Amino acid sequence: MDAVLEAKLQTQQRSSRNGQETSLWSSGFGMKLEAVTPFLGKYRPFVGRCCQTCTPKSWESLFHRSIMDLGFCNAILVKEENTRFRGWLVRRLCFFLWSLEQHIPPCQDAPQKIMESTRVQNIISGRTPGGAGEGQGPSLVKQEVQRVLGHIQAPPRPFLLRLFSWALLRFLSRFFLNVQLHKGQMKMVHKAAQAGSPLVLLSTHKSLLDGILLPFVLLSQGLGVLRVAWDPRICSPILRALLKKLGGLFLPPEASLSLDSSEGVLARAVVHEALAPLGLWTGVLAVLRGLQGWGRSRRICARVHLAQPFSLQEYTINTRSCWDSRQTLEQLLQPIVLGQCTVVPDTEKEQEWTPVTGLLLALKEEDQLLVRRLSRHALNASVTSSAVMSTAIMAALLLFRHRKLLGEFSWLTEETLLRGFDVGFSGQLRCLVQHTLGLLRTHVALLRVHQGDLLVVPRPGPGLVHLARLSAELLPAFLSEAVGACAVRGLLAGRVLPEGPWELQGVELLSQNDLYRQILLLLHLLPQDLLLLQPCQSSYCYCQEVLDRLIQCGLLVAEETPGSRPACDTRRQRLSAKLLWKPSGDFTDSDSDNFEEAEGRCFRLSQQSRCPDFFLFLCRLLSPLLKAFAQAATFLHQGQLPDTESGYVEQLFRFLEATAQEEGFFECADPNLAISAVWTFRDLGVLQQTPSPAGPMLHLSPTFASWDNQEKLEQFIRQFICG
Repeated sequence: MDAVLEAKLQTQQRSSRNGQETSLWSSGFGMKLEAVTPFLGKYRPFVGRCCQTCTPKSWESLFHRSIMDLGFCNAILVKEENTRFRGWLVRRLCFFLWSLEQHIPPCQDAPQKIMESTRVQNIISGRTPGGAGEGQGPSLVKQEVQRVLGHIQAPPRPFLLRLFSWALLRFLSRFFLNVQLHKGQMKMVHKAAQAGSPLVLLSTHKSLLDGILLPFVLLSQGLGVLRVAWDPRICSPILRALLKKLGGLFLPPEASLSLDSSEGVLARAVVHEALAPLGLWTGVLAVLRGLQGWGRSRRICARVHLAQPFSLQEYTINTRSCWDSRQTLEQLLQPIVLGQCTVVPDTEKEQEWTPVTGLLLALKEEDQLLVRRLSRHALNASVTSSAVMSTAIMAALLLFRHRKLLGEFSWLTEETLLRGFDVGFSGQLRCLVQHTLGLLRTHVALLRVHQGDLLVVPRPGPGLVHLARLSAELLPAFLSEAVGACAVRGLLAGRVLPEGPWELQGVELLSQNDLYRQILLLLHLLPQDLLLLQPCQSSYCYCQEVLDRLIQCGLLVAEETPGSRPACDTRRQRLSAKLLWKPSGDFTDSDSDNFEEAEGRCFRLSQQSRCPDFFLFLCRLLSPLLKAFAQAATFLHQGQLPDTESGYVEQLFRFLEATAQEEGFFECADPNLAISAVWTFRDLGVLQQTPSPAGPMLHLSPTFASWDNQEKLEQFIRQFICG
């Protein structure tokens, strides 16, 4: 009772200090039980399709036509029917018999294939600097290739693999209630594997068990042994030898040497021809943690998502033909921030945050760009193919102070499905809400009030930070609308008060050109790993997509002027001949008469009753990141510079934590947001990086050394923040 009163007192103090409303869950007596389904209508939404622009053939040929009719299978459910035998003893030993029947493909002659590759042949002939050249024959080079390959991998041992798969199946069946796998997604992967080319899998590592779970799932589905890269520095020689026999890969030490070192030339060539590192070490640690937690927690469910495969050869050919000129963030945005110009340049932003490794630097500049853009395509596919979980929806509702959780949970689930994203839950609404609150019980406080109602209050401090991280998983589904809402907020910032009534803000006319400009400014400010823009998609096409989303969701209403063509009339009056051959992402204002007509088109904010709350919800999805950027601008005159990048990130994070304690907005106190702010300010030219004996050091740019320019930067960011 004392704990409840103390929690209630803390809730009242927080509400009186910050004005934050608590979330009210009505008891709902007499209300009809509503079921939440993971689809709208008859079929589930299909997510994770490959890029139609860069890989049109794969988009068409590697798609399973009946994918939405297929359901899920449990990858760890092994019964008598999964073996060739029947009987009582088979039911007892079905795990072991199943592991014996797994197909282990024979090991191919890798040394001979690598010896015939172009890079190794160049080393043998001496055409590569630092290569074999004179004095070394092909036989000696082949011995060296075999030595390097022996360090990287070993032929898989079928008996050990089957024994390991049996033990792993026993462990996973006790740790997980089920491991769901979409049958349609597996059909597409099997179709790609039948083409004969090797499969390269990229994982986003959402769980510490990925390094063990993914190889088992793919082996159980008949895709063979997955080669997983491990870190040799934290493996003993005995463990390294065992893992290599189970399909593990280890990079040779010479492959990480500097590019001008002749010792690592052959090793880097062999690595280039042999593997794509995935870095999946941490699985054993997750297993140990799982074993420690046995008996104390219930079994959990998991789902493995697989995006649509695509041909890397097709992507390489098509993506090189659509490269265009780009400018840095400093060139695009700094003059506008400082008020030196008002026109947004008609070009794309060049911002690459891909980790720079020795293997990447060994490639040509054109190939480096190809790898970076491929990583953005893969990140886009992996995020869009991931299902939204109930904890993300509940965290967003609690974080943004929605009062009726039952109704709002159902509404937000439906809105997520309407945007083509999958959800990973289903069942009775009340049971779902109770289960989700149980998962979040360490981060929320549940208080009983009069008439059986229940108050659900986020706990301050780390609880709010955790809820903010969970709600960020919902951002990709509403990202276009969130960018548009913040852009509208920035457009209205200089006209009406942010705290003004919705009716007053709805009076203002918003021209389409002004909306385009604000959306472009916000797109340039936000990091590319957040926007998930595909590199083949232009910013102007995305601006039109954002505007269309705002109209479709009912936030913007077209303002018709007398004598003008209605906005709903999309037919083209005059079609220029040069548009007939233009690519879909290559339109500019000078190319299309429709863009000229759009100059006079205006919009207003809708006056529907639900629009103010939905507009505020969309703005708050980007509030943690934008407020972290604004506080980073405030911190410029307090930070101790010069400093290393990691040191300055630590300084900024401590400042975000101190500000959160003062203002009660803990969503910004996230080290990942501090890193994004420092990297964005470095690209913007606010911070400059110079070499030093101790490593790269960050300095404050002379342009932003003055308080006036720092204030301009902060005001530029805060115009997009809705209070």
